[in-house]
Amino acid sequence: MKKEVFILSGFLGSGKTTLLKEVLQALKVEGKKPAVLMNELGNVSIDSDAVEADTALRELLDGCICCTISEKLESQLQELLVNEQFDVLIIETTGAAHPVEVVDSILSPLFADRFEFKGIITVVDAKQWKDRSGFSPSVLHLMREQIRHAQYIIANKMDLLTEMEQGRFVYELQQLNSNAKIFMTNYAKVSMKDIFSSKSINEINDYDRAAIGQHLTLQAVVYTFKGSVDSEKFEKWVKRQPETIYRMKGYIPLRGNKYPTMFQYSYGMPLFLQADMKYKTNFVVIGEGLHKSDIIRGLQEIDHT
Repeated sequence: MKKEVFILSGFLGSGKTTLLKEVLQALKVEGKKPAVLMNELGNVSIDSDAVEADTALRELLDGCICCTISEKLESQLQELLVNEQFDVLIIETTGAAHPVEVVDSILSPLFADRFEFKGIITVVDAKQWKDRSGFSPSVLHLMREQIRHAQYIIANKMDLLTEMEQGRFVYELQQLNSNAKIFMTNYAKVSMKDIFSSKSINEINDYDRAAIGQHLTLQAVVYTFKGSVDSEKFEKWVKRQPETIYRMKGYIPLRGNKYPTMFQYSYGMPLFLQADMKYKTNFVVIGEGLHKSDIIRGLQEIDHT
């Protein structure tokens, strides 16, 4: 049984830890056993007391998941899979984490087939957003990206806005991400039933072709090669993929090689590295508006058993 994964995203002080408490409580009511991976930029844990003692907790301190400590993240996730019993993994990121980089970091080819990416929940502080002109361009860009890639948006601290400001706030969120479900809240109080009962991003096989531009939520597709792959055919397949694919990575069993070849693709740049041992031949594709069935079919065509 695959473990479901939710990512809690949002800028510093938006209310992620308050929402985490709500999520954990809701999961327990549903009879699901949660585990938590909490990322802090400092070297001291601040919010770990939000997690009750009976919930498996791992902490990544002194760095961001998506840059300085991605290797440590991989070992923590493997250790969780081996030593803990859980149904759902909640990853609370730092406010400085970019959603694409986080998904890329957590879906290591070593264990991507053990996880089911269910989506990103982004918390947006209504007052912060209203006063966003005081932030630097790089912070503004990050806030927009956290909103744009979310499946669910928690519009938090709505009581700090007037009725007219609330309407404008929601309109601006919809302009950035017309596909996300938006919950208007105070103190991150939100019914989690809609989120937990939703289809996995991986279960949505095909979108309406005519409306693909409206479906820009982040997705992950995991494929496991069964046989061997012709390198020329694989490279041709890579070149045919759309620009909405941001990352591809995995171990490819290229014909004629003793061990699978490590492949990485980022922002249109492919990289092949020869591995020195037999790794799982999992292959991960991360992007927006993906057609899972097309990707799987294309990989099956070059996967010769």
